[in-house]
Amino acid sequence: MRAVIFEKPDGDPSSTGIRDMDTPKPGPGQILVRNAFAGLNYADLMMRTGVYPHPKGYPLIAGLEMSGHIEVLGPDVSGFQIGQRIAAFSEDAGAFAEFCAVPVERVVALPDAVSLETGAAFYIQAMTAWNLLHTVSTTRAGDVLLIHAIGGGVGLQLTQMAKAAGATVIGTVGTTGKEARAIEYGADRVVLRNEEDFVQVVMEFTGGRGVDKVVDSTGASILDRSFDAIRPLGHVVSYGEAEGKPYPTLWERLVQKSLTFTRLHVGHLDFTSESWRNGTRTVLEMIADGRLHVPIQGCYTLDTVNDMFAALASRRTAGKLIMQVREEGH
Repeated sequence: MRAVIFEKPDGDPSSTGIRDMDTPKPGPGQILVRNAFAGLNYADLMMRTGVYPHPKGYPLIAGLEMSGHIEVLGPDVSGFQIGQRIAAFSEDAGAFAEFCAVPVERVVALPDAVSLETGAAFYIQAMTAWNLLHTVSTTRAGDVLLIHAIGGGVGLQLTQMAKAAGATVIGTVGTTGKEARAIEYGADRVVLRNEEDFVQVVMEFTGGRGVDKVVDSTGASILDRSFDAIRPLGHVVSYGEAEGKPYPTLWERLVQKSLTFTRLHVGHLDFTSESWRNGTRTVLEMIADGRLHVPIQGCYTLDTVNDMFAALASRRTAGKLIMQVREEGH
């Protein structure tokens, strides 16, 4: 099979290439997926540059999420059928390839109303957003949230889900133009960080109270300043460090207002739990009936993988980038 390989984690395009590899065989509790599409995430960029916080060995077949059809059921696997349309998440990567073996609990059946393209685009971002709002924290009607990087893939999912829960959403973006889709998807106020002070905007918007919850993927100085924009006993939920790791003063910032801090990596969730199954079911229902939009900004191929990474690294994307691995029926 053809696969995208990170030869070494130096971020150089020359270290990302296409190799012919042996097709994996599914072990006990695994499913072999014949991939149609794969989704690109910021975590893939971090693996490519060697800063991913969950170390991987190299050379590495890249990619964390995929959609396609079931090719082979491994031993002791039930509940699925050969040829079934599915989406899947692989903690061990391997999605940027024609085939990938994944644990059965990380495979979800796609409803007829959800395309394979959307199947490759929703999994990590939408399920991260759902669990940020409804598993590691609670989001209720009347809550006020501050969402950083609101114009990105997870940010847009967070916006729609928070609004569906009845919350008020304030967001920030670092690139001009990325605020448009967030507003279109329901954000109540979006701040362009290089033009306005988001802390000042938040405090004015909330009448000096501060937000109930900060949802952050930036870390470093943006996260640090967010502590001035949150109310006492508020909750900070982190899922990334695009700007850099949190400052060493994190503990001091938390105790000043008795704040709660949570760091979520979707791969640490219990994929066998009823909570996970209910979450995926709800999210897919929202996508199928149009309540949740999954914007796809670009579709690439195995051979144009470096162009796909360059587009994500530009930070100008306001939607999901996916890769078409092979021609498949939708």
